[in-house]
Amino acid sequence: MLLPYFNNTNLNECGTDEAGRGCLAGPVTAAAVILPKGFRNELLNDSKQTKLQTRNLLRSIIEKDCTSFGVSHVFMEKIDEINILNASILGMHRAIDQLKCDPDYILVDGNKFKPYASIAHSCIIKGDGKYLSIAAASILAKTYRDAYMEKIHEEFPMYNWKQNKGYPTAEHRAAILKYGSTKYHRQSFKLLPEEQLKLEI
Repeated sequence: MLLPYFNNTNLNECGTDEAGRGCLAGPVTAAAVILPKGFRNELLNDSKQTKLQTRNLLRSIIEKDCTSFGVSHVFMEKIDEINILNASILGMHRAIDQLKCDPDYILVDGNKFKPYASIAHSCIIKGDGKYLSIAAASILAKTYRDAYMEKIHEEFPMYNWKQNKGYPTAEHRAAILKYGSTKYHRQSFKLLPEEQLKLEI
């Protein structure tokens, strides 16, 4: 069972997480969520552990019942400019910017973060499977990013982003080898492994 609070006090805690960090195409998407005291939901878990239908249901519940939330896409050009780690942190900061009220404390999924204003934070490895607010942020980040990838799939259906969501599947790599990269691909990433590059030559 996920824990409702990191600090068992009256602090206004915000959870933040990202989705799409390991993708070859599309943005990295971050979310921040403040849940009300006493919030519980047995379905809520790390987005990677929940099925599509459950994630979509949870998105509606979170948006309806949370105290506040924010979601931010950081796009390919920025990822290529500042690298994926900094882009992920930037996305989290931008998501926190959107909250209607300032949190007293920030819970971050993972082990890297940069201070946000003067608000204290803790980095928690696999935090999306430990704390409700981070799990809620992971659900929003995942569902918003998936929706974006399904939208741009219509523009470039040969990459099948509606299915692979931009991750480096064999199918996605094969499409890059055949059709080349697009404006949605992260040019700073290794889009093709060495053995495919040799085949291309």
